[in-house]
Amino acid sequence: MVIRNERINQRRQVVIIMAPELLILLGAVILQADLLPDKKFLLLPPVNFTIKAVNLAQVLLRWEPNPDQEQSNIQLGYHVKINAPQEEDYETRNTERNLITILHKGFSASVRTVPWNDHSLQASSWVSAELKAPTGSPGTEIVNLTCTTNTKADNYTHLRPYQVSLHCTWLVGKDAPDDTQYFLYYRYRSWIEECQEYSKDVLQRNVACWFPRTFINSKGRDYLAVYVNGSSKEAAIKPFDQLFALHAIGKDDQKPWTEWFLIAVMMTICFILLIFSLICRICHVWTKLFPPVPGPKSNINDFFVIINNEKTGSSETEVISYVEEAGFETLEDSVF
Repeated sequence: MVIRNERINQRRQVVIIMAPELLILLGAVILQADLLPDKKFLLLPPVNFTIKAVNLAQVLLRWEPNPDQEQSNIQLGYHVKINAPQEEDYETRNTERNLITILHKGFSASVRTVPWNDHSLQASSWVSAELKAPTGSPGTEIVNLTCTTNTKADNYTHLRPYQVSLHCTWLVGKDAPDDTQYFLYYRYRSWIEECQEYSKDVLQRNVACWFPRTFINSKGRDYLAVYVNGSSKEAAIKPFDQLFALHAIGKDDQKPWTEWFLIAVMMTICFILLIFSLICRICHVWTKLFPPVPGPKSNINDFFVIINNEKTGSSETEVISYVEEAGFETLEDSVF
């Protein structure tokens, strides 16, 4: 019994001696655990991710936060990656995005949840959605679509001083049937218009379109979306769409070249008259500032002498007349 009590006392003494060291070790472990990221906190992927075509060459991407995501003080964001028709990625805190893009090749994208202000946490897994390419027989869609705008002055309205026309041309698909007919639409911002004036090939298929008046602002930086679909009794025609930057198709022919030539001639004539007027004015002022010095007078040269001898009685009178040329002073007649 005595031995047992001694052992208990020894153990108590050991615990008392080691207590400070144990407390220090325990505090270090707790502090290190606080500094390390929470391994149990996981980011969950978004839900209800959809891709919807909302207009010509325009899609809406939308998703929602995962309802099972654990609440914390961590701010969440989203990493969006466009897979097709061309690769692109960005990060956002919004849960939707409007994109301007071509759609005849289809469209697909992926999104995942990411920590917005704590990069020590790992991002969630990806979720994907896809907008399939429109149906149609291969080789029936148009090729080599080109469009140009033409800007001219519009004197009939003050609200729109410039009028923009649009002209588009294309080639028929290599596998399109002979009865294929194409139809063209353009979209500028929210305005959509169908072509009414077509040019045709020898098989009476539409191969060009002309919009004499449009709602396009040629000075803007927006994209112009052009969409062409088709119909045939023999095959399903694949549609085609393309985006044009207005500054790249920016043909400002506001006046014909004859008007520009006349304007240039008139401006040249006005400029010459202005220079001539200035020269005359400068010469007139110069004459006033520096008048010419008169030359010496000559009473000997440049005049004719006419001598008339008259004899009356015993005396003789000689009459001398001086006739000067124009521009000289007239001398008085002297009688001797």
